[in-house]
Amino acid sequence: MNILIFGCGNMGGAMLAGWLASDLALTITVVDPAVHEVPTEARLLRQVPAEHFDVVLLGIKPQLLGEAAPMLASAVTPGTVLLSVLAGAELASLAGHFPVNGGIVRVMPNLAAAIGKAPIGLFGKMSDAVRDQVTRLMAPLGTPEWLAREDDLDAVTALAGSGPAFVYRLIDAVADGGAALGLDPAQAQRLALSMVEGAALLAAAAGEPPAELARRVTSPGGTTAAGLAVLDADGALQRLVAATLKAAAERGAELAAAARQQS
Repeated sequence: MNILIFGCGNMGGAMLAGWLASDLALTITVVDPAVHEVPTEARLLRQVPAEHFDVVLLGIKPQLLGEAAPMLASAVTPGTVLLSVLAGAELASLAGHFPVNGGIVRVMPNLAAAIGKAPIGLFGKMSDAVRDQVTRLMAPLGTPEWLAREDDLDAVTALAGSGPAFVYRLIDAVADGGAALGLDPAQAQRLALSMVEGAALLAAAAGEPPAELARRVTSPGGTTAAGLAVLDADGALQRLVAATLKAAAERGAELAAAARQQS
């Protein structure tokens, strides 16, 4: 499969790393004037070459879509699947810029794609064969999830795209709490990171809801129960997280509306 990554910033770079670490047979070209080096398994160019690509990944900033489209006109053909990680750029807008294509898919991963652990929201209109092709291409990057509605991408962006930043804040908060109890701050940071890593891996492998795992850890009248009583008081944690995701999702909807006005 011949892939062009047009714009290889943080997200494009993470997807590149995940693909290069996979066992898929891929030839990858990166076009990005701001990138000075890519792994030797990929090819770095300054301009889009005159050749056929099976897949073109748009990894640029959303506001550059109009400028980038003419540069990619020769690369996106009836046999080319266009993948877009552009926040707010809806299918209708992408189809307007690339009327000739073999399928358009909006993709919402996160930076864990580099290690094959990203949740990946997908939405597009294409043939079943193209959908299967995209699923196989995304699988080495994490967990592909096809969405029923394009609007669901705002929620996926909030939960899966922005979510890692929220978890990093939680790790810092847990570490700060440990330091406040007297632990060395650096040691508290290491313990907090290890705890979250182990808990996440166990939850992924357990095949049971996280609520059940929490119940198993909690002894009546014990230390965990005392801490959970604070988190659960008046639904404090649920309300905070719901408000956080709602704010992120609403911002995603605002960006989409702004993009529609510009297109």
